Amino acid sequence: MQDFTPSDMKTILHSKRANLYYLQHCRVLVNRGRVEYVTGEGQRQLYWNIPIANTTTVLLGTGTSVTQAAMRELAKAGVMVGFCGGGGTPLFSGTEMGMDVAWFSPQSEYRPTEYLQAWVRFWFNDALRLQAAKNVQLARINRLKTQWLRLRDKALHSAGFKLDKAPLEQALAKAQADVLKAQDHTTLLTEEARLTKLLFKLAAQATGYGDFVRAKNGTGADPANRFLDHGNYLAYGLGATACWVLGLPHGLAVLHGKTRRGGLVFDVADLVKDATILPLAFISAMQGDDEQQFRQRCIESLTQSEALDFMIDHLKETATTLGQEAAL
Repeated sequence: MQDFTPSDMKTILHSKRANLYYLQHCRVLVNRGRVEYVTGEGQRQLYWNIPIANTTTVLLGTGTSVTQAAMRELAKAGVMVGFCGGGGTPLFSGTEMGMDVAWFSPQSEYRPTEYLQAWVRFWFNDALRLQAAKNVQLARINRLKTQWLRLRDKALHSAGFKLDKAPLEQALAKAQADVLKAQDHTTLLTEEARLTKLLFKLAAQATGYGDFVRAKNGTGADPANRFLDHGNYLAYGLGATACWVLGLPHGLAVLHGKTRRGGLVFDVADLVKDATILPLAFISAMQGDDEQQFRQRCIESLTQSEALDFMIDHLKETATTLGQEAAL
């Protein structure tokens, strides 16, 4: 049998990898050449394999540790690693204990710079950076149409998400018009928040959740808020992975975080966050799911909808199109 080396793992495209992991109360280590996590059960220790060649992101929660050997293998396989609190949130920085979205970037920084050069070419142009921000919001709206009104409609409806389509169609049409005529980033951020607030209302109505108020950091006993935070960090993990694959630093944001280095991760996560995570948070809350069941719903939906492919393709198209426009 031919040997399989860590460098071979990179031939599996990140956009085709199926796994995201959230781990807690365990130790991640290398055992007989494989990366595994170890849990305790009485006097026994149980070893579970992590298929790192088919994994994009690992979130390490409460009570976890990771060995140097395991981090080396995760880096070789191109896996994004982040430390977080219980339930997947908040996410702590990989290099400083703060509240910023930051990650241990895998592999080395010796990656192709084609998309970085194109991105930087337009990024310093205020008008083109605004256009890039509009592109993100327009893609977000189109994704909502696809996931809530077309492709995922039957699956969501069977799960108890009985959406009144007319108000959503009107809201998305208005949002699209407002994005196109926006004159600055502040207007775009205001429109983003307005649409998200309306989506919360529609999702609560679609599931019969009752009154809902978005709580900062998911505080309190409200399960929908907790699930939203948890699921959003899965989207941030994919966003960080998409940026790393293309060599784009997280500080080169087009809409969020002008003074925060993780802003581009927020931008990219916006592409799928509301379309996929938001309805599942309300569905799981109404069905009494625990965090693991909700997380599995999210991972399956993100994988089936090819969310990472969508993120990467959007970043590539934005970099190429606007980079060429800036060069003219």
